[in-house]
Amino acid sequence: MHGEPLKIRVFHMKEVRLGDGFKLEADRLTVPQSFNHAGDLIEQLKIQVLPPRQHDVETNTIMDVVPISAKVLGPIGAGITHTLTGVYVVMCGAIIDGEQLHEFGSSEGRLSENMKFNKVGTPGDDDYIILIDAFVKKGTAFTRETCMKVFELVDNFIQEIREQLKLLDGRDAAESHTYTENYHPGKPKVAIIKEVAGQGAMYDTLVFPLEPSGFKGGVSIIDMENMPVLLSPNEYRDGAIRAMD
Repeated sequence: MHGEPLKIRVFHMKEVRLGDGFKLEADRLTVPQSFNHAGDLIEQLKIQVLPPRQHDVETNTIMDVVPISAKVLGPIGAGITHTLTGVYVVMCGAIIDGEQLHEFGSSEGRLSENMKFNKVGTPGDDDYIILIDAFVKKGTAFTRETCMKVFELVDNFIQEIREQLKLLDGRDAAESHTYTENYHPGKPKVAIIKEVAGQGAMYDTLVFPLEPSGFKGGVSIIDMENMPVLLSPNEYRDGAIRAMD
């Protein structure tokens, strides 16, 4: 869909809280304190909402920071995307009485000490954090498959929010931006080379998920034998790459 415009509508969350279920309004979000994780992998899924500047909590190693966005129309890189600001999902995980789910060093401990806030890709001081800490059953092997199942479970949680995000009235958006890819025949061309992870457990990258920065439908760079992939500027902008490291 190269060349088609991309419109991103932004809904800023003024309040995020725990409740009995998922409920999204134009400026407020409620998420449940529990989520179905039936299966033979997860012992406990601990869900917390951290208000702005209240980050002094103990967590397992940080596996990912995930923005919440959803495709309303079209594929990644084109059409309409709705996205939330003021809130991020931070997922953490460990095997009970076993390894932290990390690569090249663990970040378990106090979140306030182990995360750099106000950086590109991390929450700001004024953002809410939906903290999801996965406790994998004792004796489970630390494998790529184990990590992928945790990523999938958290993505299923986020998808519940995405489905409601798609239904928000665009007229209620706090901001709206349209991005058009312009081509200039005969002019110098610019290409950016981005190196991504593709080695194994907690060192992986998905491309072209069905939802921006999502999991479902994405293809692992590892499964592609680390072959290069060509992305348009709008595909990159719209979350065609999901880093899992």
